[in-house]
Amino acid sequence: MNKNLLLFGLVALLYIGTGVLQSWNTALAIFNMGLISAIMALGVNIQWGYAGLFNVGIMGFVALGGLATVLVSMPPVGEAWAAGGLRMIAALAMGGATVIAGVLTYKRMPKGRSRSLAVLGIFLVGFILYRMLFDPARDLIEAVNPASTGYLGGVGLPILLAWPLGGLLAAGAAWAIGKTALGLRSDYLAIATLGIAEIIIAVMKNEDWMARGVKNVVGLPRPVPYEVDLQVNPDFVANATWLGLDPATASSLWVKLLYAGLFAVVLLVLIWLTQMALNSPWGRMMRAIRDNETAAEAMGKDVTRRHLQIFIIGSAICGMAGAMMTTLDGQLTPGTYQPLRFTFLVWVMVIVGGSGNNWGAVLGGFLIWWLWIQVEPIGGAIMGLLTLPLPEGSGLKSHLLDSVQHVRLLTMGVVLLLVLRFSPRGLIPEK
Repeated sequence: MNKNLLLFGLVALLYIGTGVLQSWNTALAIFNMGLISAIMALGVNIQWGYAGLFNVGIMGFVALGGLATVLVSMPPVGEAWAAGGLRMIAALAMGGATVIAGVLTYKRMPKGRSRSLAVLGIFLVGFILYRMLFDPARDLIEAVNPASTGYLGGVGLPILLAWPLGGLLAAGAAWAIGKTALGLRSDYLAIATLGIAEIIIAVMKNEDWMARGVKNVVGLPRPVPYEVDLQVNPDFVANATWLGLDPATASSLWVKLLYAGLFAVVLLVLIWLTQMALNSPWGRMMRAIRDNETAAEAMGKDVTRRHLQIFIIGSAICGMAGAMMTTLDGQLTPGTYQPLRFTFLVWVMVIVGGSGNNWGAVLGGFLIWWLWIQVEPIGGAIMGLLTLPLPEGSGLKSHLLDSVQHVRLLTMGVVLLLVLRFSPRGLIPEK
């Protein structure tokens, strides 16, 4: 425990040092994303550390959480609903009914050529009817003021409700994916989840009627006050002056602190729940399945069902983190979802922190996110000092200064190699 506290203390010093040497605005901005990253790492740790599921489709579940913020908090676009909203609902219902009818037919008819033809016929007719309803509805919706709307909008609820609903949306997608992909071997499961995540991002980018695609949805509602409103509040300005801060700086710090409080509450609740689950009979069963699936099956455990359960839980946590991140950004930008940031970096957090240990995943989230943001400016400053003796206009000097942009990836690789070499189970190993 003393070692764990020391590690968390050292990471805290990194954030405090950022505030002292750079600015507290910068430190809090990094800290808020560190909280969200820690929640993402917690979700992946549940899947990998508890059950050994190699999910590299994290990006897709994070994006679904972001989509939920638009569907929940943005006001409905009345003109778009009047133009093609009901027809779009009918098209989606037709698509869902086609899938259900095809699955039920496949399960209930005896195996043979007639079953194959029946299923093929259902999907063919259903697809034709679906496109007949969907295409005109999509065109009508996207034609409604495409510069600012061109989509159906949301339901206008408070954006905080989007956080649990984002988790539910990701959980629903995880159930559909898990029913088909969890029977695969670990390496094939990784390929499948990566491909499905890319499909989710492609749909979000191209289906403008849903969330404006790459045109982005901006101006999402906020659960905290706007800085400009605080700056014209006499009481706030008086308090800022008493603290020796100008209103602009004080309002920015206060808003970031409010976000940090909200995110910290979610993180602490999730840690408490995951720790309770880990130390329960259910948690011991999951680790037994992870360590030896054959022995667990011999003891009567339904391994596939438990894998599906843990896959859904971990994906829901990632979806919630995605909704929180989009709330913090104030906009949904599908083009910014990249596997490097939202999948592989989260895996580095889990591996460095310690897979199978919830506190290790949280530590890894804070540490790796700080490094991801800060190593580039630090590397630029160091490279500037190293190249001082070189003459201006030197090709070598220009090359070295330009290479600073790659220091992030180099640092992640070095940190990962060092941890795997000297602490293969992570900084805070599983007990």
